Parts: sequence; structure tokens; C-alpha cells
Amino acid sequence: MESVLSKYENQITIFNDYLEDFPDTDELVWILGKQHLLKTEKSKLLADISARLWFTYRRKFSPIGGTGPSSDAGWGCMLRCGQMMLAQALICRHLGRDWNWEKQKEQPKEYQRILQCFLDRKDCCYSIHQMAQMGVGEGKSIGEWFGPNTVAQVLKKLALFDEWNSLAVYVSMDNTVVIEDIKKMCCASALSADAAVESRRDSLNASTQSDELIFLDPHTTQTFVDTEENGMVDDQTFHCLQPPQRMNILNLDPSVALGFFCQEEKDFDSWCSLVQKEILKENLRMFELVQKHPPHWPPFVPPAKPEVTTTGAEFIDSTEHLEEFDLEEDFEILSI
Repeated sequence: MESVLSKYENQITIFNDYLEDFPDTDELVWILGKQHLLKTEKSKLLADISARLWFTYRRKFSPIGGTGPSSDAGWGCMLRCGQMMLAQALICRHLGRDWNWEKQKEQPKEYQRILQCFLDRKDCCYSIHQMAQMGVGEGKSIGEWFGPNTVAQVLKKLALFDEWNSLAVYVSMDNTVVIEDIKKMCCASALSADAAVESRRDSLNASTQSDELIFLDPHTTQTFVDTEENGMVDDQTFHCLQPPQRMNILNLDPSVALGFFCQEEKDFDSWCSLVQKEILKENLRMFELVQKHPPHWPPFVPPAKPEVTTTGAEFIDSTEHLEEFDLEEDFEILSI
């Protein structure tokens, strides 16, 4: 294990195609649902990208499970992508999509609270520790690489314990999104939010520009960062301040998962209409969208909130408590 970790100790992925190399065109660039005109709004585009929370490999955190690895270099990339996606959903929920981060500027308390949910500590609800240990129930050993579906299932289960963030996480079955099931789940949870988790097999968190993707890459190893004495987190290494990277969409691994966030029911209804109009008309569809629960499927039972919940960043002290709850679900991520 030590030899594997040393291999990734100072790894920084290098790509030749950076944003400053983009052609001077009138093309629109979409970043997580928000469009920028590349020719005239390049600085806004860069600011929007750097505002996204960026989670990468880390080292020198407390050993997972007490005796496990103290770095996720070489195996935690997909977990970091899952963290990035869920963090973006939480930012949209608590701060709004138009919120922007600025270096060395005081941020809202909600931002600090979200960031602390993802610190590499066993008592943080979406930490690498909690995700790795929850993955054991999905058949993954601690230190083993996760696929997109495993990450989605893990985050769905962890979200049940997070009372403050109040996200309903839906993971589809057989690449089929069931409108009836989502509305039933949100109604049962007294929520009007739906977040499906997005990741991809070779671990990139991406947005689009024409036939190219702009992405945040987790394959960089940084040192563990903890809260300071004043309870705040130095967040400089949680934002990608260098020019972002890009790749041709044809190089995208086919084992892909898509994620969508809807703040209210009307947002979800609008998303359904857009999918039916623009996506489902294609012959080769990435996923299906249906109104009713298929009769040949097992009954849909909305996941129940467990008795043990959190109020933000903190989490139960040990995943031994998870054995008290039946959290197994028969869903899979939107994938091909």
C-alpha cells in the first residue's frame, strides 16, 4: 500500500488543452446550467469555474476506520467526484446558483457549513471516511476503487442522516427515471428537492463547450486541511485556481452518470418537459423518463429518515450504528 501511495504522492495531472487556448469565437459555454459567451465573458467563466468546490486526493488525514489508509491517492477519485457533485447541489440549495466565491473574501456561514461536511474526518457526514466505510455495505473494501453507481448509492444513504441539508437523493433503476416515484419520495420527506448524483468512470466533473468538456480533475494529491481554532476552514485548496482543463466529448468513458438538481417541484416539472422535448426524441437515449412506476418492478418505498441524524457537518461517530437501519435500495444511477 505504501508503494502505491508514494506513486501518487505528488501527482498532478497535466493536460495540454487549457481554457486560455480556446478559440476566439462567439460560442456559448455551459457551466452547470449557466451559460457564458466565451468571446466576451471569459473572466466571468473562469470565476464561475473556480467558485465550484474542488475535491481531490488528500494525504495525512486520520486513518480510515482507525487502521486503514491515511490517503485516498490512487483509489478515491470517484468518491471525490461524488463529493463535488453533492457539494454543488448543496450550494444551489443554500446559496443559489448565482452565488460566487472570491479568494480571501469572507463567505456566508452556509458555505463554511457545507465545506465542513466534506472535510477528511470521520465525524463529517460526507467525508472520505464515511463514504469509504459506507461502501463496505455495497461490497467495496476500504481503499478499493468505486464505480459511479456505488458512489451514488453511498451518497443516497448518507443523505438520509443529514437533517440540515434536507436533500432527497434519487438514484434511478435500469436507467429509467420514474416521475411518480420522485414526487412520492419528496412528498414523503416533506421536501421539494431532488438530487441525482453525477460522476463518471474515470473521474472527471465536467461542463460543456460545443463538442468539448471543461472539467475539474480530482487526480491531484493535496495535504489534509482541518478546521482552524476559530472554527473556520482555510478553503484555498478547495477551489481550482489554475485554468481549467478540457477534453473532447468523444473521449468520454461510456460508463457515465448524469446528475440534476431541482430546487422546487416546478423546476422538476420543467426539467421533465425539457427532457421529453430534447432528449427522448433521439433514437439512442442515455436514459428513459416515464410517468408511472412500471408494474413489473418491485414496489417503490421512499427511504425513511433514520433516528440518528446530523445538523450539518457532524456525523455519527462510527458506522457501526448503520447496522441498525435497513438502507438497501434497488436503484441504480442514470448510466450507460
